[in-house]
Amino acid sequence: MDKKEIALNAHKEWAGKIEVVSRAKVTNRDELAVAYTPGVAEPCLEIQKDESKAYDYTRKSNLVAVITNGTAVLGLGDIGPSAGMPVMEGKCVLFKEFAGIDAFPICVDSKDPDEIVNIIYKISKSFGGINLEDICAPTCFEVERRLKEMCDIPVFHDDQHGTAIVVSAALLNAAKLKGKKPEELRVVLNGAGAAGISIAKLLLSVGFTNLTLCDIFGILVEGGEAITDAQREMAKITNREKRTGTLADAMKGADIFVGVSRANLVSEEMVASMNEKPVICALANPTPEIMPDKAINAGAYIVATGRSDFPNQINNVLVFPGIFKGALQVRAKEITESMKIAAAKAIASIVKDDELNPEYIIPDPFNPCVADVVAKAVADEAVKLGINRI
Repeated sequence: MDKKEIALNAHKEWAGKIEVVSRAKVTNRDELAVAYTPGVAEPCLEIQKDESKAYDYTRKSNLVAVITNGTAVLGLGDIGPSAGMPVMEGKCVLFKEFAGIDAFPICVDSKDPDEIVNIIYKISKSFGGINLEDICAPTCFEVERRLKEMCDIPVFHDDQHGTAIVVSAALLNAAKLKGKKPEELRVVLNGAGAAGISIAKLLLSVGFTNLTLCDIFGILVEGGEAITDAQREMAKITNREKRTGTLADAMKGADIFVGVSRANLVSEEMVASMNEKPVICALANPTPEIMPDKAINAGAYIVATGRSDFPNQINNVLVFPGIFKGALQVRAKEITESMKIAAAKAIASIVKDDELNPEYIIPDPFNPCVADVVAKAVADEAVKLGINRI
């Protein structure tokens, strides 16, 4: 069987990748009376008097909702909420396996931002955090922004911020390996959608201030052609040299290329036109913007992809389990920009100076310390900001 058949057969055999397991034993009348009626009334009354007690008497303290409407699933696009369910289940598995967090998949059958926001807000009291997933732009921007304003628990769109954090971590280490400060390196980022814009914002925050964004029309420049309001805003704070032209034009003399776009958009000639020891983060999946062998053949010093069969896998699983673990540990009200920066620096720090090399700029996803290191950094920052509840 090929990999597709193996995956399909496995999913059919599993009939779902998660299940509900009881933490309470109910094997006799006494245990039933404690777990359910009449004993269950007591925690209900305590929570009625003080809603924060829900963290003590229910699973809210360790429960995250993984929510999609199926409009931007992996590399599959708008396949609908039902078809997005296997991905949401998979995300829940990763929460449990990498951070011990219970997560529940929820697929919302709507493309209306008002309806999506209302549905999620109305169910938010059941959870300690909300992980938005695979919602198309620009809907994802509006939904996240409004929910963060309305909810008193962390709301995090992983496609945007998880990707931004892990890319930032990788590039901080790439800069160190090149012996340069982030502000000394010129970055070109291709793909100005939800992930690309979030990556750009966080890279600016961690010091990569010389950054140029490109989209399907070429280089984004203030006053130029842009599809969305978010792109127009980014054009104001990037491309400080006011460059114009194509992606190929942008890459000439650049130090770093980051792609969150489409397969095979970057040629060997484009890599060869970059500055010495170029860094290539080609993150389109399953086929990157340029294959690693071609990039290296063209002179690339460091190559990262989103794939597990090449070195330097840029994988969100390095981020979201630890981010939520830390936020839940201190019952943070939100996940802030400085918490994201703390997470990126924490991930980068796991690769020690004597380990750092062109094929190891980011920890392996199965490194067992990642989630705890990220969680501590995030929790400490939440306490510093005063947005913790314990």
